[in-house]
Amino acid sequence: MRCVAIILTLLMFVSTALAEGWEPILSSHAFGPERIIAVDKASQMLIMLEHKSPLHEVRRFPCTTGQSIGDKSVEGDLRTPEGVYFVGSRINRKLDWDLYGDLAYSLNYPNPIDRINGKTGGGIWIHGRGKTFVPRDTRGCVALKVSDMRDMAGEIVFGTPVVIASDLEWTQKTGKNDEVITTLTRELESWASNWQNRDKAFFEHYDPKLMTLSEGRSFDGFIQNKKNIFAAKPWIHVMVDNVHAIPGPDYWVTWFDQYYRTPGKVSTTGKRFYWKKDAVGQWRIAGREYVPATQNLESKYLATKADEVRELVETWRSAWLAADVKAYKNLYASQAVQGTRRGATRIADYKKALWAKAPPANVGVDGMKVSFHPKGLQVVFLQTFKDTSGYSDVGLKTMVLTPDGSTWKIDSEQWRRSR
Repeated sequence: MRCVAIILTLLMFVSTALAEGWEPILSSHAFGPERIIAVDKASQMLIMLEHKSPLHEVRRFPCTTGQSIGDKSVEGDLRTPEGVYFVGSRINRKLDWDLYGDLAYSLNYPNPIDRINGKTGGGIWIHGRGKTFVPRDTRGCVALKVSDMRDMAGEIVFGTPVVIASDLEWTQKTGKNDEVITTLTRELESWASNWQNRDKAFFEHYDPKLMTLSEGRSFDGFIQNKKNIFAAKPWIHVMVDNVHAIPGPDYWVTWFDQYYRTPGKVSTTGKRFYWKKDAVGQWRIAGREYVPATQNLESKYLATKADEVRELVETWRSAWLAADVKAYKNLYASQAVQGTRRGATRIADYKKALWAKAPPANVGVDGMKVSFHPKGLQVVFLQTFKDTSGYSDVGLKTMVLTPDGSTWKIDSEQWRRSR
C-alpha cells in the first residue's frame, strides 16, 4: 500500500508540474508588435491583441488545444507547445474537414529555443475544426471553429507573433519589460555597429554553445566565414529598422528588417533573434531565423546617408572657405582624384598654392542630389565660387564618396563650368 501511495504522489507531482507551465503577463511597450495572437490554454481562448497606444484586446474566440496538459516536449505527446511562435505560410493542400476545416496556417515550431531544449515534433498549425468543437481535442495544434477561423484569417499575416501559454494575462502598463527591451535594443544597435565596423566584438553578441545547438552545426564555421568577409571587404554598412520584441519563457525574441550593403552586394532581409541570458546575466543571441523583410529599406538607408553626405559637404565647404588645408585634406581618400590631380596630398597642395595667392571669399552649394554609386554614394550640386581677387565661377560639382569607418571620404571630384 505504501508503494502505491508513493506512486500516486509522484503521478500527482508530475501532473501538477506539467499543468503549471508558462504564465506570462503581456504588457505595452514601445517595441511591441502591431498585433499579437495570444492563446490561453487554461481558458481555451484565442485572444487578438493590438499594440496601438496602448495594448488592447480586439477580439477573442474559443479554441481547442492539445489533448494532453503541459508544454510540448516530444513528437506525439499530444501537447501544444508554449512560447513565442510566428504565423507561417497557409497550408495549400486539401485538408481533412473534420480535423482542419478549410483553413490552416503553420507555426514555426520547433523554434531555435525549442531545438536548444531538445524538443521534437513539428506540424503545429492554427486551423479550423469541422467536427463537433470540444476543448483540448487536438494532437498539439490550436484549432478554432470554422467560422471563427475564417474571420481571423482576414486579420493575420505571415510573421504575426503567436504567444501560447498555459495561462496568460495582459496589461496596458509597461511593467518591468521596459528595462529588458531597452537593453535588448541597445544590444541590437551594438551588434549592427560592430558588424559594420568589422569589430571582433561582433561575435561576443552570440552564445556559441547555444547557437551550435539551435542551428545543428558548429558556430566556428559562422565565425570563420564572417572573418573572411571582414578581411575581403573595404567597407560594410548594416542598418536595422522596424524592430519589435516580445518575451518568451526564459527568453526574448526580437525581430527586425535588416539592410546590408557592401561592394558587390546589397540585400534587405528580415531576421528574428532569440536571446537568452548567459551565466553572468548578459543577454546573448542563442538562435536566429531568416524571414522576408516587411519593408524595403533602400530608401530609408539613402535618406539616412544623404544627411551624412550633407554634413560632409558642409564641412568641405567650410574648410575651403576658411582656407584650412589640414581640414580640407582630411576629407579626401588617400588616393582621391580631383580633376587631373591624384592623391589627397597633391589635392591639398594645389589648393594651398591657390589660397596663398587669393583666399576664397565665398563658396556656395545648392541643389544637392545624392544617389547610389558602386564605390559608395554620389553627390551632385551647383557650386558657386568667388575669391578675394574678384575671380568667380559657377559649375556642376560631382563627388563620389566612399565609406571610411563611421564617416565618408571623397574618392573622386569633378567640376564642369556652367555656360
